[in-house]
Amino acid sequence: MEQLIGGIEAGGTKFVCAVGTGPDDIRAEHRFPTTTPEETIGQAIAFFQEQQGQHGRIAAIGIAAFGPLDPDPRSSTFGYITTTPKPGWANTDVVGAVEAALDVPVGFDTDVNGAALGEH
Repeated sequence: MEQLIGGIEAGGTKFVCAVGTGPDDIRAEHRFPTTTPEETIGQAIAFFQEQQGQHGRIAAIGIAAFGPLDPDPRSSTFGYITTTPKPGWANTDVVGAVEAALDVPVGFDTDVNGAALGEH
């Protein structure tokens, strides 16, 4: 059985969340506006919790986010959107919130790098 993987495109105006086993097997997708960190990250978490109930355990989640952000896993602020001009989002621990709620490993990078990897 193939592993179910989650993905988040965390954009400055909208979030896109998806689960699937690969690019040809997207099981579900949800798009919603980027509002406050609590509301937006909460909607993403709720989506993945619902999908786990329908499709089984998610093995990992990758997040590609607007920034500036800290993608270095050795850093104390890894997983944070840092000094962004987006109101209310400075110093938001995106990875910590997702890991704590879903108990899955989370990869984190810039939206630019995420798009480049997607094209690869």
